[in-house]
Amino acid sequence: MIYREDKKSNNKLSILGLGCMRFPRDKSETERMILAAIEGGVNFFDTAYIYPGSEVTLGEILAKHNKRKDIYIATKLPLIKCKTYDDFDKYFNEQLRRLKTDYIDYYFLHSMTDNAQWVALQEMGIKDWIAKKIEAGQIKQIGFSYHGIYDDFIKIIDSYPWEFCMIQYNYYDENYQAGKRGLKAAAEKGMSVIVMEPLLGGRLATGLPKQAVDIFKKADETLTPADWAFRWLWNHEEVTVALSGMSSTQIMEANIHSANNFQKLTSKAVYEEVVKIFRKSYKINCTGCNYCLPCPMGINIPACFTAYNTRYAQGFVTGMTLYATSTAIIRKNSTSPRKCNQCGKCEKICPQNIPIRKSLKIVSRRMEPLPMRLGFAIVRKVISR
Repeated sequence: MIYREDKKSNNKLSILGLGCMRFPRDKSETERMILAAIEGGVNFFDTAYIYPGSEVTLGEILAKHNKRKDIYIATKLPLIKCKTYDDFDKYFNEQLRRLKTDYIDYYFLHSMTDNAQWVALQEMGIKDWIAKKIEAGQIKQIGFSYHGIYDDFIKIIDSYPWEFCMIQYNYYDENYQAGKRGLKAAAEKGMSVIVMEPLLGGRLATGLPKQAVDIFKKADETLTPADWAFRWLWNHEEVTVALSGMSSTQIMEANIHSANNFQKLTSKAVYEEVVKIFRKSYKINCTGCNYCLPCPMGINIPACFTAYNTRYAQGFVTGMTLYATSTAIIRKNSTSPRKCNQCGKCEKICPQNIPIRKSLKIVSRRMEPLPMRLGFAIVRKVISR
């Protein structure tokens, strides 16, 4: 494993981090994956209060195998839930209990969206709270994860002595949100930069159009699309850790192999070709983070968007098969996007700022035109007999 130095603490962090949002449903598989990651040299584990069951599972497995001190735990204060100063302690103390630890190595303010939000947190007393936790040794490093525009990102990093940050960055999203300029600005301040969505929710690994995959194969048939995506990232010396939300030991081992074997790029032309094709194929920029769930109407929003994108990237039949599975459209109590009640709850917490309500209308119109709805109705009638 290759390690890069966190200049603020001198910690050596593995260039590959284990994102804990997509743990396998099978707890024994999760245990195998975590232990194999540690054995493979991964020492940065990223979780969050709002990732269902993630902190508890990670804490139990680390405690069971006495591995807490072998890794750095990163977790996040759920800003969306914090309304008062007392809430900071309420959620932080719960996280310590869940993780079975008395300190957090890398603590994020979760999902900062603009400078106004940071100003409001300061008015609530967040700076004083952070100082007390650092003095008590309960927080070792403080930072934030970011989902806003570049200008506000700069205002935030200029206003406080942050030690690290997390931004979305990959070869498809090079100028998205904080982007490349934000990456360099943070690094110039000596901040470690943790990258989320290096594979764009897996789409840069398994969701590329065949034509794009063929371009990569022609350039080097020994590399997978995921290898190419990680290689692009790790060739940025400003990137300290690339997080991957791995959901199986097999995927984790493949990603460790990428980390152990990445090489310097001599040209970025191949990426430019792939991005051109990718942009034509994908219609909705959803990464499958699931922040928009649960939907009050039971709609699996990310799955609907994935099926819609797949229709254009991999063909009508493949896309419709995914859609039928995701929405249970042939069942009486389906969760079709046509059931959206336009409440807007999902849009308020979408890190990608997707116009979800409008997009669901587009998906239902394209995936459920009248002839298709009539066909689904016939199938439902047959099944119900």
